[in-house]
Parts: sequence; C-alpha cells; structure tokens
Amino acid sequence: VQLQASGGGLVQAGGSLRLSCAASGRTFSSSAMAWFRQALGREREFVAGISSSTYYADSTTDYADSVKGRFIVSRDNANNAMYLQMFNLKPEDTAAYYCAASSFPISGSIERGYSYWGQGTQVTVSS
Repeated sequence: VQLQASGGGLVQAGGSLRLSCAASGRTFSSSAMAWFRQALGREREFVAGISSSTYYADSTTDYADSVKGRFIVSRDNANNAMYLQMFNLKPEDTAAYYCAASSFPISGSIERGYSYWGQGTQVTVSS
C-alpha cells in the first residue's frame, strides 16, 4: 500500500498550488482521506479531510480553521486519488504536506485515525 503526494513547490504569497495524492496497492474509495502538514519545528497538524463517498450520497469535507475558504479537498475514486487545491497561499502555509488514508469511511482530524501515510511534499510560500 502506497500513498504518493506531489505538487508542492515554491510560490509567492497570494498564489495557488494543487497537491495530488495517488494511492496504490488497494482501493481507498471506501476510506476517509486527509491532508496534514508539518512546518519546521512544529507538530504535524490537520489541514483537510474528505469522507468516503461509497456509503454516503456525497463525501463530506472538513477543514482546519486556518485554511477554510482558501483550500478545497476533493477525491477521484475512479483514479484512486485525492487533491488539495490551495488558493491565496500565505507564508504561514509553508510546510511539508502529507496525505493519509483511514481504514474507516469517516475519520476525524486526529492522526491516529489514519493508518496509511504518504511521504511529504514541500510547499514554500514566499512573502
């Protein structure tokens, strides 16, 4: 089982980036997925999560207060992928971003709710 995050880079404040998470080894359509981030010297924190759409009519999403209205999480079950569209980036968004998948259709914002983790992709926002 592997999660591969990509799409990070260097962007100026106010810019946009789109992160991708490609899953392989198993199908995650029935699993909740999420993005976390970890800035240098800080603990890893929840950014955004999306529930499974297998058991519910539509996936539900959840965001950290710091990114609400600027980030959008989505998933493509046909391609076993998840995305994070980031708008109006700020220097405080600078961090390594990690994608994660749960063993359950809904999971929360706590790290231990997720069993599968990808490597980080670095996002750097310059002022």
